[in-house]
Amino acid sequence: MKEIDARGLACPAPVLKIRAALEAGPINAVAVTVDNPAARENVMRFLGSQGFSVTTAREGEVFRVSGTRTATAAGRTETEKRTDHGKIMIVCATDRLGFGDDSLGQKLMINFVRTLKEMGADLWRLVLVNNGVKLAIDGSAVLADLKAYETTGLKIMVCGTCLDHFNLLDRKQVGETTNMLDIVTAMQLADKVISL
Repeated sequence: MKEIDARGLACPAPVLKIRAALEAGPINAVAVTVDNPAARENVMRFLGSQGFSVTTAREGEVFRVSGTRTATAAGRTETEKRTDHGKIMIVCATDRLGFGDDSLGQKLMINFVRTLKEMGADLWRLVLVNNGVKLAIDGSAVLADLKAYETTGLKIMVCGTCLDHFNLLDRKQVGETTNMLDIVTAMQLADKVISL
């Protein structure tokens, strides 16, 4: 079993360290030690995307994420699959639109999120970073809308570092906790990126 110590590493360093180990040679079993919940989530998801069956255990102040390869990892991950239509990625770094009046800005963001369905299948990814992660937590005015989008296949990526910064990891209700490597990779694959 390959042992990887990723304690003290900020996002996306733990995932990058694992990816480098996987690229160095075939690994059928791996155990990764991390020291925060966001890193644990990112490592679990990454290993899962690489064809590993994943388990996790808390050992004192650290988390041990273990993976056993269950299938040959596909050459391309789910985020790399192409579709026949344009792939639009929206990066939302705020929970309100515009400046000047916060109450108006929040109303505009609610209307924006609720109107995203008009983009149809072209809307490929919705990325929530910085203050935008507050849209994905309990009490969010658009939580039901985001959950509905997710059930129709929209992948919602929520920045783990941002959730951790705002102390909101336990309050996230929708989307996949992600890291900057996944966000940058998705940007490369998108046909168009819209930033708010």
